[in-house]
Amino acid sequence: MLVIGAIAGWLAGKIVEGRGFGVLGNIVVGVVGALIAGLLLPRIGFGMGGGTLVTIFQSAFGAVILLVLIQLIKKA
Repeated sequence: MLVIGAIAGWLAGKIVEGRGFGVLGNIVVGVVGALIAGLLLPRIGFGMGGGTLVTIFQSAFGAVILLVLIQLIKKA
C-alpha cells in the first residue's frame, strides 16, 4: 500500500505541479488520494476492477483532486 501510495502521489505531483513532494509526501498524498477516490468514484458510478495498475490510477486520480483542492485553498 505504501509503494502504491508513493507512486500515485508522485504521479499526481507530476500532473498537477510538475514536481513531487519527496517520498514521505508522495506516500501521504497517494494514500489520502486513494481514500478520496474510494469514496468518490463509486458514488458517481465509476467503478473499475481490481489490480495494481487500476489501484494506482484511482489513487492518482484522488490525489490530483486533493492537490487541486489544496491549490484552491492556498489561493483563497
